[in-house]
Amino acid sequence: MLKALIFDVDGTLADTERDGHRVAFNRAFAAEGLPIVWDEALYGRLLAITGGKERLLHFFTHVRPDLRPPGDLAALVRHLHARKTDIYSDLLNTEGVPLRPGVRRLLAEARDRGLRLAVATTTTEKNLAPIWAALGPAARGWFHTVGAGDCVAAKKPAPDIYEYVLAGLGLPASDCLAFEDSENGLRAASAAGLGTIVTVTDYTRDQDFSAALLVVDHLGEPGRPLTRLSGVAFAGDLLDVDALTALGRLRALH
Repeated sequence: MLKALIFDVDGTLADTERDGHRVAFNRAFAAEGLPIVWDEALYGRLLAITGGKERLLHFFTHVRPDLRPPGDLAALVRHLHARKTDIYSDLLNTEGVPLRPGVRRLLAEARDRGLRLAVATTTTEKNLAPIWAALGPAARGWFHTVGAGDCVAAKKPAPDIYEYVLAGLGLPASDCLAFEDSENGLRAASAAGLGTIVTVTDYTRDQDFSAALLVVDHLGEPGRPLTRLSGVAFAGDLLDVDALTALGRLRALH
């Protein structure tokens, strides 16, 4: 029986990568006087590295070591990431955050139907505040378990964050479905034993989602039907609790 839905955040609940995190990284570089600009193409490649601090470390170590400032790299990464987090939070609090199609509808229906909601993300807890604000003042209380930031040692594609959330929910993976937008997220959820729905973004649509239960462009809204891209056969216009329950049963049969 389907008992819980577990959501990634960036790219899944909200389309925040290109015009949110990327912009905040660039503003942090400028604020520190660093001659670094992550354009859309470069940032798309860097998204293969999960976690903001990890992304910075990879950039200075493997992509542009010539731009690495002298001194303690680990300390610089921590400082830049903290600056970026503050800038990102201010940016979204002043300019808002775009929830993806169908997110608000599905969350509301799941709550009404008695399903538990959870978050499994590598973004920091502070970065979730604009998401709660976009959903409504009581939204944080909708989520039974929130796994965020550095609550586990290994980031996606390791399954640790999903195992942490499943432990918090007190449920087996077979009673839950995960929602992701990236290959690394799918690999993490799958390794934790979860059936996964992928809602692609412009950054991730060409990644390998062969392990997903279903891949769609978004969750669907009345008057704005989703498009199935791959996975199990699905002819509906949107993903609701009944459709997800049927998908979960289909997965159990296989």
